[in-house]
Amino acid sequence: MVSADVLESLREIVGAENVLDSPEDLDTYAYDATSTWFHRPDVVVMATSTEQVADVVKLANEKKIPLTPRGGGSNVSGGSIPIRGGIVLGLVKMNRILSVDADNRTVTCECGVILQDLNLELAKSKLFFPPDPQSFLSATVGGMVAENSGGPAGVKYGVVKNYVLGLKVVLPTGEIVHFGGTTMKNVVGYDLALLITGSEGTLGVVCEATMKVMTLPPAKQTIIAVFDDLGDAGRNVGRILESGILPAKIELLDNWVIRSIEKIQPMGLPVEAGALLMFEVDGSPDVVEKETQGVVDLCSKHGAHEVKVASDPAEAMKYWKARSAGFAAVFGAAPTVLAEDVTVPRSRIPDFIERVDEICKKDGLEYTVIGHAGDGNLHPSVLTDIMDEAHFNKAKAAVDRIIESAVEFGGVLSGEHGIGLEKQKFLRRAVDEKVIDLMKQIKAVFDPNNIMNPGKIWES
Repeated sequence: MVSADVLESLREIVGAENVLDSPEDLDTYAYDATSTWFHRPDVVVMATSTEQVADVVKLANEKKIPLTPRGGGSNVSGGSIPIRGGIVLGLVKMNRILSVDADNRTVTCECGVILQDLNLELAKSKLFFPPDPQSFLSATVGGMVAENSGGPAGVKYGVVKNYVLGLKVVLPTGEIVHFGGTTMKNVVGYDLALLITGSEGTLGVVCEATMKVMTLPPAKQTIIAVFDDLGDAGRNVGRILESGILPAKIELLDNWVIRSIEKIQPMGLPVEAGALLMFEVDGSPDVVEKETQGVVDLCSKHGAHEVKVASDPAEAMKYWKARSAGFAAVFGAAPTVLAEDVTVPRSRIPDFIERVDEICKKDGLEYTVIGHAGDGNLHPSVLTDIMDEAHFNKAKAAVDRIIESAVEFGGVLSGEHGIGLEKQKFLRRAVDEKVIDLMKQIKAVFDPNNIMNPGKIWES
């Protein structure tokens, strides 16, 4: 429990209106976008400046109170759940875009800036920030840095770590430090900015980020390829990339998602199709035209019984909104959805999909596979109900086998969601014990009292 004296100190730091401790408020911050974890904090503190963050963290460190940084709460690995109670440090009120440097193609902003708001502001200068997680309407910059977020555009443009130049971070001791800088090249000692990126809030609180951005491409095109077989669709991903075509996005949707799209937003998609591949190519108009034709030809030659090219930007937008709707439908399809995030080598996508099908059909489980096929990052999801203990345990066991299969095929536990609480038990199977030991030593250097998002990544 947080003492009355600590509560009073927190009110002095951030103002009484920014200290929340009613049962309703505590419940609100007890979960994230997963459906399997719930734990109340003792108090929620909403910071509005880096200085306030530093003072709150310093107090927590002195009193040895667990502290969990939280952005939009859209993460799906349990990373922002205060599993040991204590303080949830809310950061969404730190939402200023501090500068857009169009000449050097960089942006500096506070951690609570929403991705959608960032890109709307950048668009005024014909710029954009490429990482594009599904939760772009609520994902914050600080959370994206902490999770090293990706999204559909990762195949061409990479993930957040490819754009971080500098960070202002509050360490677990309450000290404010600057890591990195503002230049594209920087090899002045260890790259501590990238160490913080992807650390899931365990090493410090990201308060500001300076990131490189890209010029908006002058042209883009969307192509939809329809396949009878999910494996055939997966095999075409490699063929496209081996041809020298590098789409901005390659998304894979299985039959379950296709049927869901047609229920939610009818588009005339063939509900009997085994899978869809959705492509977006971008660049100069002549490159887009050439790559579009290349995608159409290769898919038509290798198993696609229908290939559609969007007739205009409005139709393209309709396809991508449908994709988002299909993804959202997964989470509304059952009381509990075990949505996973693994990455396998692109050449093993068909093998992995076949393994998922085998595992789920054996136990009579309903499942779906959707993902960013261009970089091998897939999201198999198993539908269940946490209140049905027998079914839920069967589903969890199937998910365990799915994750183990990804590692067996040369993949990794997570492509963009992080380890958090969800995948702790798999960590020792996926990385060397020495690697885990080194991570723990790094954590101890940054956070000697283990207050910063404790209980995450590895099992205690």
